[in-house]
Amino acid sequence: MKKIVVFGIAALLSSSVFAAPETYMLEANHSYSRFAYKHLGFSTQHHRFDKTTGKITLDKAAKTGAVDVSIDMKSVSTGSTVFNEHIQGADFFDTANHPTATFKSTAVKFEGDKPVAVEGNLTLKGVTKPVTLSVTHFHNAAHPMMKKDTIGADATVVVKRSDFNMAKNVPFVGDEVTISLAVEAIKE
Repeated sequence: MKKIVVFGIAALLSSSVFAAPETYMLEANHSYSRFAYKHLGFSTQHHRFDKTTGKITLDKAAKTGAVDVSIDMKSVSTGSTVFNEHIQGADFFDTANHPTATFKSTAVKFEGDKPVAVEGNLTLKGVTKPVTLSVTHFHNAAHPMMKKDTIGADATVVVKRSDFNMAKNVPFVGDEVTISLAVEAIKE
């Protein structure tokens, strides 16, 4: 009997130490991207993209992870149909030639059990630049309605649109753009 108990405890301990990475798919109704910039010194404009997809891989025991996100640039929502079309033009997003923006991580930094930064490559309008997303909120628990392991996170990064060939009207319209990503991802 003692051998069975010892073997059972050893099996439990070894399974937690060698936990495998888990994959979470972004849930479309609760994952989206926003961007904000200064407009002519009068206000900060906030817009969003309605279609953000991707996956997050997390190895809780090893404190490693990966993030792969795609944003449908044609899903931009500014609150104005005319401006939605304008911002998709060649001077800005150029969605005819670059309909998707992507972020692919190269490293995830943890403090304790929570990720606090995600380094990676952001591709906008065909230009790829290294960036670091600051994770401002992270929550991992069972979803109360779906009863599945779920990740929720908010992350931000500030980029210069001129670095991505979108410098029209700088400096009147701000060059610095804050990109925010809000995700809920369900374990596969």
